[in-house]
Amino acid sequence: MADTLVLNADGQPISLLPPSTIQWKEAITYLWLDKVNVLEWYDDWIVRSNSWETRVPAVIMLKDMYRRRRNPRFSKYNVHLRDYFTCQFCLTPFPKQQLTLDHVIPLSRGGKTNWENIVSACGPCNSRKGSKLIKPKQLPYRPDYYDLANKRKQLEFTIKHPSWSNWLT
Repeated sequence: MADTLVLNADGQPISLLPPSTIQWKEAITYLWLDKVNVLEWYDDWIVRSNSWETRVPAVIMLKDMYRRRRNPRFSKYNVHLRDYFTCQFCLTPFPKQQLTLDHVIPLSRGGKTNWENIVSACGPCNSRKGSKLIKPKQLPYRPDYYDLANKRKQLEFTIKHPSWSNWLT
């Protein structure tokens, strides 16, 4: 599990898809290499070596700007996020483990696996649809990073340190 939130030089998380977090050891390495500024520390978490000790950073900010990707990668999680973890045929929300991906135009009919042809579907709706041409309630589209990031902000985050909520909301 990641322990340190990483912010870009502009104070925004590098990514919300998933949230930009790293292991505490990596955060200390970046601190040692002088690539980051520490904004928040874990008060009760200290690491020591023979000649050095430090608290573990909870939030770090890069000194140099990291360029964000404007187009999110096509993935099962990102399709479900775009569709708010809701079946696009019955419009019922589901946990991500109970959702499948459905080709609006089935592969057997020449459909492609891309943003514009894939929607989230529950198992029963996906089985009922099979290889038929049934339109989902909301048509699929290619989201941009900010569309998915705004949707991700509306879902719960695992907050490891109270200060993280200042940056993730």
